Amino acid sequence: MSGTVRAKFKVTSIVETHLAKDYSQKKIVLEPQYDSKVAEDVSFCKATPSGRMEMVIDNPVAIERMPVGQVFYVDFTPAD
Repeated sequence: MSGTVRAKFKVTSIVETHLAKDYSQKKIVLEPQYDSKVAEDVSFCKATPSGRMEMVIDNPVAIERMPVGQVFYVDFTPAD
């Protein structure tokens, strides 16, 4: 099966975990974006009414690009 499925998610929290004195990781939590005033969000909500994604990231540049409140399109493309 091929094709891409697109979802719209918002960063809702960033949780830092200290693993050692000088080492920590951050977990980025994303949930489906919904604003009843945005037609696209209403459409996406019908397909993805709820959900949650979590990623542990150990890349400072990536973490900076994913602040709380930022909304992203997430594309799921099958890997061959």
